[in-house]
Amino acid sequence: MPRTLVRRLQSAVSGGLEMRVLLVEDDDTIASPLQRGLVREGFVVERHATGGGALQSVRDGADPSVILLDLGLPDVDGFDLCRALRQTTQAPVIVVTARGDEVDRVVGLELGADDYVVKPFGLRELVARIRAVARRSAAATTLPTPSSELTRLVVDRRTREVVVDGRDVMLTPKEFDLLALLAADPGAVCTRERILDEVWDPHWYGPTKTLDVHVSSLRRKLGDPTLVETIRGVGYRLRERGAAPHAVAGQ
Repeated sequence: MPRTLVRRLQSAVSGGLEMRVLLVEDDDTIASPLQRGLVREGFVVERHATGGGALQSVRDGADPSVILLDLGLPDVDGFDLCRALRQTTQAPVIVVTARGDEVDRVVGLELGADDYVVKPFGLRELVARIRAVARRSAAATTLPTPSSELTRLVVDRRTREVVVDGRDVMLTPKEFDLLALLAADPGAVCTRERILDEVWDPHWYGPTKTLDVHVSSLRRKLGDPTLVETIRGVGYRLRERGAAPHAVAGQ
């Protein structure tokens, strides 16, 4: 097992010990006390005041357990940075921002954020969210489940790789976890409640459109909206091997 994956799993299970947090925040009045508080909780914190610096750090090989991302950065739009980070690293991203509108939340989640915390917030709440997303990310990354193969689709949980018609598909961590859950039992209906419990968290709360947004993004990336079917009023299912396409209820 790769050393970085072992370290992430050990960190997640240990409740914060040796976990590395990449903090992207330009406001010293927020960043300094937050960094001190996280260090007291046992985290190793690398802080950047610009999006460019944070992205370069990740590209240079930084392997954070979690990224805390402020949207209001001086050099780059936070949404653009979130998109760039998702293309560069599998580390979960928690958006920490003063923007509390549902539209901003949905956009952030659609771009690949794993959670969304609105300022002001309590340190204990943030620490709990960091540990929760890190546990889910580590468990999903190290899950020794074989790949699920459908007629045109391969979902490999070992490598977290997805192939459609021989084409590699880049998914966010949440999109992959959602697809892997559906692919574990093709043709079976997975309720919205089960998806939210297993892909997000049993105690997760947030925009009601979050799941719909992720499904829409997943369909777009797979290149065929008929692969993921909407079962109206219940949930979703992945079309079985060799099954004829069904009409998909619109999002």
